[in-house]
This record gives sequence, C-alpha cells and structure tokens, in this order.
Amino acid sequence: MDSRDTLVGQLQKLKPDLQREFGVREIGLFGSFARNQQNADSDVDLLVEFEPGASLLELVGLGQFLESRLLRRVDLVTRRALRDEMRARVLEEAAPV
Repeated sequence: MDSRDTLVGQLQKLKPDLQREFGVREIGLFGSFARNQQNADSDVDLLVEFEPGASLLELVGLGQFLESRLLRRVDLVTRRALRDEMRARVLEEAAPV
C-alpha cells in the first residue's frame, strides 16, 4: 500500500507533465491519503485548478492519465465544482502538491 509521502512524491514528479499536457495550475491532496488513513482500496482525491480555457476534456484526460500512472482510482474536483457541504472541509484539508 502506498504511503502519503510516496503518493505526493509521485504527483510531484508528474506535475510538469500535468502542467504541460493538461494545463494544471495547482493540485491539492485531500481525503484519506491527506489524513494518512488510506487503505489498499482507497482512491486518490485531488483538488485541481486548471489554466483558463480548460474544458471537461482536460479534466477527463487528467483523471485517466493519473489512474494509469498511480494505479489507483482517482477522483478529481475543481474548487468551482465543490458542493457547499464539502467545500470548507476539502479546502481546509487539501495539501498542496
């Protein structure tokens, strides 16, 4: 099972590709990995911000790319798409990558 630090290291190595290929500006890790409570079945929860003009295609492509590299299910959300009942918790918990 991957540790939080291992996952963050993987994401940091991928970050230049994510910026270039998908227009990612910022990535924040939240959820079980951010809290160091992950298990073998945990997905990776990421708060992402894109450069202006990014579309749903970038979001979908980014998710597929990350799942193929991390070998885990990845859930992506943007600040704008955060539901009100989750917003405060996610924004407080999200650790920059």
